[in-house]
Formats: sequence, structure tokens, C-alpha cells
Amino acid sequence: MPNPPNHPKNTPLNVIFAGTPEFASIALKSLIDNQDTLNIKIVAVYTQPDRKAGRGQKLSQSPVKKLALTHNIPVEQPISFSLKTNAGQDAGQVARHTLANYKPDVMIVAAYGLILPLGVLNTPTFGCVNIHASLLPRFRGAAPIQRAILANDAQTGITIMQMDKGLDTGDMLYKAVCDIDNTDTTQSLHDKLATLGGQAIVTVLKDLPKYQSQATKQDDTLANYANKITTDEGLIDWQNDAFAIHRQIRALNAFTFLKNERIKVLSAKPIKLNQTTQESAGKVVSVGKNAILVACGQNQDGIQHLINLTHMQWAGGKPLTAEQIANGDKLNDGDMFGSGFDGGFGSGLNGANA
Repeated sequence: MPNPPNHPKNTPLNVIFAGTPEFASIALKSLIDNQDTLNIKIVAVYTQPDRKAGRGQKLSQSPVKKLALTHNIPVEQPISFSLKTNAGQDAGQVARHTLANYKPDVMIVAAYGLILPLGVLNTPTFGCVNIHASLLPRFRGAAPIQRAILANDAQTGITIMQMDKGLDTGDMLYKAVCDIDNTDTTQSLHDKLATLGGQAIVTVLKDLPKYQSQATKQDDTLANYANKITTDEGLIDWQNDAFAIHRQIRALNAFTFLKNERIKVLSAKPIKLNQTTQESAGKVVSVGKNAILVACGQNQDGIQHLINLTHMQWAGGKPLTAEQIANGDKLNDGDMFGSGFDGGFGSGLNGANA
């Protein structure tokens, strides 16, 4: 990578990486593996503070922190960079001072989870560059992977973006496209995009000044937002058509009710066009060893398709395959799935713990 102005020739550029979940750790690993090729030095990693997790509520390190410590990279975990509140001002000042002391040339950000004020964005010589899991300006915001599946998009991808004070509004430096298969789940698409993000940031860092000089502004009129997923969005309305329900199962923590029991719907096979029905939406048509066949609502052409559920989980139990369900007594032909207690459609969660 070419050196910035006034930077000693052939001296590695100081890179700070900021990220928290597994998606970010894949990108960090890609940078670690390519430090020599890119002539960079990862001087510090920023990640969210350790959180309590699991039944024992023990403090848990983020995937990014674990990776950084494995490679002896200094880790910083500020609670805020903000100077707006009296309570957070001292912490924000310290965090900014610490960041500046690393003398960063560029800061790479991927699913960090902490707001970076303008003062922070302007600290590195080349500013802050974000790895975003969508083809901007489509799906700015918190849940671009889930929203792309729910929207039935054929493609998504990675955008390397120059960060500004807006929410994913900065100029675009580079895009990499990824197809969305009809079998992709949030997890499988996450894994594809994480790998693609690691490759994309390496591509950009090979000549960051060039990509910045050719940056493209986003068309705000085409922008939409990938709002954070809520638990209620996972509740299946069987009156919807089979394709919409299938996307819901692939994208979210989907669930339904059988009388007073809440059941997670973990996976389903792609919809088969020749599997149609006239049964009531939500009716279990067949409990088979290969799949649980359930009637869905009409599509725009007035056709009802069956959905083939392959894995389900009852409250307090383990995930079960269709064969395990067929061999048990939890589900029978003719049972009716619903949207709340007593299987009633339109009754919402009726106080159930979502």
C-alpha cells in the first residue's frame, strides 16, 4: 500500500481494527494474514467490553478480542467515545486520547457496535473505513443480512465505505457481490459475507489512496434501512404464502404455537411448486419422516402451497428432526399451528414470553 504524505518510506502503516462479533473476526484474521503483503501493522484492536453470557453469566470475550489476544495485539475496550454527557465525558476523553496515541493511519471498522463521533473518524490519517454487509445504499443499518433474505433479494454483498457522521451514509470505495441462494439462512449468508468482507478489505488496502480518490457518493433516494430484528418478527402467520414463510424461517428465529405450546421452527426445505393444498392455513397435513407438511396461505395467484419443515424444537427440549418428531407423540396429522395461545390466529402472543 502506498504511504501517506509525510510517512517514512517503506514503514508499515499503523492500522487499528474495531469490531466485535464473528463477522468482524473473519476480517481481522484476513488482515493479520496479509500484514506483510499489505505493509501494515495492526497496532491495536478495539472491541466491545466483555459481557456476561450463558447460564452462569460469566464474563465472555468477543470473538475479535480472543483473536487479537492470540496474536498478541493490544486490545482496547472503551465504553464510549462520546463527550456529550458529563458522566461519559471523562471516559470519552480518555478513549480519544488513547486512540490518538496509537498514531493510526487508518481505522478499519466491522460491526463494532459503538458510535464513532466525528472527532474519532478524523483521527486516523486516512480516516475510518467500514466493512458493511450489504450493497449500499440498500439496507443501511443493523440487520442487512436478515433483511436481504426477507426481501427476497437475489443478491447482496459487501460495501467498503468511508465512514462519515451518518448511519452507513459514507462514500463507497469498493463493492463485492454475493448471490443469495434459496437455501441460504442468516448464518450461511453471514459466513459467505464475512469471508467476502475479509477479501474486500484486503483488496482496498492494497491501494487505499486510489480507492478513496475514486469514491462514489451514495444515492440517498435509493436508500432503505435494515432495522434491528425484533422477537415478534419471528412469529409465523400461516395465512402468509409458503415462500414468505420459508424466507422467515431462513432469516429469523421463527416460531409458532400449538395450543399453549410455543415451538421453534428451525429449518425447512425449499418450496416445491407441485405441492399444493386446499387445507386451512396452519394445518399439519402430514407428519412424515422426511418432513412435516404444513398448509400455508394463498399466494397472489390464489394458490396454497405446502411447506416442508425439517427441524423443530419444543420449549425446554432439544432440536428434533422430522423423523424424530414422526417417531414421537408431540405432533399429529390434523393439528393446527397458530399465532398465539389456543392456536388462535390474530391473537398475537397473548402474554407468551417471546
